[in-house]
Amino acid sequence: MVLRTIPAEQLNRVHQTDCLAGMATLPGGCVDLVFADPPFNIGYKYDVYNDCQERDEYLQWSRQWIAAVHRVLKPDGTFWLAIGDDYAAELKIVSQELGFHCRSWVIWYYTFGVNCKQKFSRSHTHLFHFVKDPQRFTFRADDLDNRVYSARQLVYADNRSNPTGRLPDDTWILRPQDLQDCFTAEEDTWYFPRVAGTFKERAGFHGCQMPEQLLGRIIRVCSSEREMVLDPFSGSASTLVVAKKLGRNFVGFELSPEYAARGAERLAQVATGDRLDGAPEPLVSAPLTRHGKSLADAPGKRGRRKVVTTEAQPIPTDHELARSRALFEKGLVQAFRTVNDGYSLDRVVADPRLSAALSEQCRQLGLPGEPGSWNRQLFNLRKRGQLADIPTSRRTDIDWNACDRFLFASEIAWNLLVKDGAASLDDILCDPQLAAQFDQVAHRLAPGFEPLEYRWAALKLRKLARDARTRAALLTPNRFEQTQNAFEDAWNHAPEEAGVYLVESPDLEPKLYVGGALNLKDRFDVQFGREGAQKAWAPFCSKYGCSLESLTVRLFTSKSNSTDLVAYQSILVGRYKPLLNAEILAAV
Repeated sequence: MVLRTIPAEQLNRVHQTDCLAGMATLPGGCVDLVFADPPFNIGYKYDVYNDCQERDEYLQWSRQWIAAVHRVLKPDGTFWLAIGDDYAAELKIVSQELGFHCRSWVIWYYTFGVNCKQKFSRSHTHLFHFVKDPQRFTFRADDLDNRVYSARQLVYADNRSNPTGRLPDDTWILRPQDLQDCFTAEEDTWYFPRVAGTFKERAGFHGCQMPEQLLGRIIRVCSSEREMVLDPFSGSASTLVVAKKLGRNFVGFELSPEYAARGAERLAQVATGDRLDGAPEPLVSAPLTRHGKSLADAPGKRGRRKVVTTEAQPIPTDHELARSRALFEKGLVQAFRTVNDGYSLDRVVADPRLSAALSEQCRQLGLPGEPGSWNRQLFNLRKRGQLADIPTSRRTDIDWNACDRFLFASEIAWNLLVKDGAASLDDILCDPQLAAQFDQVAHRLAPGFEPLEYRWAALKLRKLARDARTRAALLTPNRFEQTQNAFEDAWNHAPEEAGVYLVESPDLEPKLYVGGALNLKDRFDVQFGREGAQKAWAPFCSKYGCSLESLTVRLFTSKSNSTDLVAYQSILVGRYKPLLNAEILAAV
């Protein structure tokens, strides 16, 4: 089978459609894990589905959707089926006839089950664990999140015990504390609270809601981060919510328009790395019934005692917080790897197109936060070496000569935003709103260039400033030539040579700006000679109390290269402390 991927427009959302029609749109072999909690055919009242089909009709329909699951699963994929007593045996056989192999038959036990008049009350659900290939499948047995403490550890404090614990039993219990004579601590069984009406994770619009901790165990054990999880019967979207929290990709299908819409709303409220609702520890999530609250204890209440159970909200453990952080960081790295197109992180963040693609990828992965925080976190990850294995073979073809005409505009925009509260150039470029303001200022001073060019020029200037400040200690600036009016003489008589210049006014102290250019004529044409240049400089004159007519330029030419020019600029920025230069240039 040729493996294919699910189109991006179908990813990480719940689709309002019949599951057979929905799965028919997916390529074969594109899903890693399917969890299905189909209608049990027991007469439950769904809003658009009749849960009371003829036996043969129900089994035929079940065969169709299970066959569709088999088709979309990868060769090493896994299929979990939740089903009640009435059809558990039949659907197990159907699944095996269609090519699935049963690895485990898990019982999820809970009290306060469905009350039945003519037979014992329902208090469990069957969970079948199927694989396509019994020799090749995902089962993350060594992951610490998928293991429990053994009896040697919990009861006997035996130093011979495996410090990583053991895999859980195949009986998952809801309230063993109410069955202490039957289920003892030595058995070390798991259980998950049924999602009662008083529980925080209760979605409120679907009566058959699976606990997040139960789904979390299945998804953690049988899939890895960024793999694909499918739920053909999305319902309250719990499977998709847990998949998103655990950093998996997901797709869900839901027949009911109302359930699909509410499921989408629920998905929008969670992010990768969020804790699963419900407590994984039995005695935390459900205290002994005799210790629970009682309506009979309430003031003014008399009569039969009624136990009211509520869900405790445990404090996140260090391990849970570390796991959330790890999922978040893995998602960020994956997003960067997907969109970087061979470029460095600096280029991706500075390039509006690549930056937007990165933000969209982070949103698709369900990462918490917004573009500014994602970009800043990526810079932190780079400092820790966590992007080192991602190839950055492509260079950005914007050299110093290309930036020379408008470099002053990038520097001034950088300076103004820092004075307005931005912490640094990285802070500006990481935040899309600040970056847009940067572009606007630079464009006003030197129109006709692309946002990437303005941003990249500032990055190049910052990089060169490190060497320039060191070199500044070895250089002595030349004498400035005579003063010329900025808008009348300077741009018209500037030499086509490299040099350094000082913009000032007799009405203003300190100086306004110190610049260096490889071609003073080209620089002055943009800075002072073009149409609209005076209008661009008027706000600075108004702000600092000088007139446009009073602006003058003094310059000296030099045969220097770009590093020497920035070094001269650095000396003069340190000496005059001009109002519009980036402070990072100042020589110490």
